[in-house]
Amino acid sequence: MDNQPQKGQPPIARAALFGLCPQCGAQTLFEGPVKFAPRCRVCGLDFGSYNVGDGPAAFLTLIIGALLVVIALTLDAMVRPPIWVHVLLWVPLTAVAVVYGLRVGKGALLASEHQRQAAEGRRVDKGDD
Repeated sequence: MDNQPQKGQPPIARAALFGLCPQCGAQTLFEGPVKFAPRCRVCGLDFGSYNVGDGPAAFLTLIIGALLVVIALTLDAMVRPPIWVHVLLWVPLTAVAVVYGLRVGKGALLASEHQRQAAEGRRVDKGDD
């Protein structure tokens, strides 16, 4: 089986980073910050037919939260800024990192499903052989 992208299809990493349609490469994957558009406005690919779900949400939030806590504690140990500096710095940075991380994670899963033509498994009955 050939897993190479077809002509016009962006690689999974580029599709994920820039919100590109996995079929035509247009920047039409997202309708909102992390909400998929119903379909591509250029080629008509139905994004609703892919089962990305909320799998990346908890995983990415925990990873990003752990990294930012380590960075915040390191900054606090080195510089000792007042608490208001921490609030002004880490609250918006956390929100931006989680939203962008979700866009990338969900975009990568959808692009991967499209390029590999993933579908739900089906049970095959072998009969009485």
